[in-house]
Amino acid sequence: MSVLDDIIDGVRLDLEDRKATRSLASLKQQAASVAPALDPMPRFRAPELAVISEVKRKSPSKGHLAEITDPAQLAASYAAGGAAAISVLTEQRRFNGTLADLDAVRAAVDIPVLRKDFMVEEYQFYEARAHGADLVLLIVAALDDADLSRFLDLTGELGMTALVETHTAEEVDRALAVGAELIGVNNRNLKTLDVDIDTFGGLADRIGERAVKVAESGIAGTDDVAQVAAQGADVILVGEALVKHGDPTTAIRDFMAAAERAKA
Repeated sequence: MSVLDDIIDGVRLDLEDRKATRSLASLKQQAASVAPALDPMPRFRAPELAVISEVKRKSPSKGHLAEITDPAQLAASYAAGGAAAISVLTEQRRFNGTLADLDAVRAAVDIPVLRKDFMVEEYQFYEARAHGADLVLLIVAALDDADLSRFLDLTGELGMTALVETHTAEEVDRALAVGAELIGVNNRNLKTLDVDIDTFGGLADRIGERAVKVAESGIAGTDDVAQVAAQGADVILVGEALVKHGDPTTAIRDFMAAAERAKA
């Protein structure tokens, strides 16, 4: 069993607990009553590098990263630095995230918010929208083609945007085949947790101009930002480097400046 398979098994168990306490009908009702989702794509398509800054307490590969007792305050500091969107981990077992974190961040910022989780059932999409998410993550390695297409359609029906995450050429082709407009290349292999910062560069040309390109994982500093920006990243998603930085507002500004220099 891969690390990804193990994580998803835990996600399904926790999902069953939530489904036992709240019906899908109730979630659909709440999802219909919240403010419409914000559209991140205009900013993601702009010439300047966009930064998705992540609220992330721990990870399966690195363990504990940061306490983050006040996710709303952290999100506000990200927004002050110019973040285009905030990613919030809501998976509990491996990342110590909660939907309460998503609620807190949504209330604190007026920029798009991504629910970062392992989306494997319809229930989770209505859950994300009910809690104010504007984006959700679809991991190609975790879904067959039918579910990938179905969940991409459902995301759009709910007014949200899907970040479709890939790691291999085959996964990029699958993402493009279902019409993904926002494709992430994860430099971390979720099946082994190995990181190779060159993964993005190896797949960016395959995506080309058919989708907005997001570089994910392994971006530790301005040199990494400059590298992926020069390779065609429109967006970067950064968690660990920001939660451990001490001054995330300044870090985001430095990342954006490094990207501008790389593209000049």
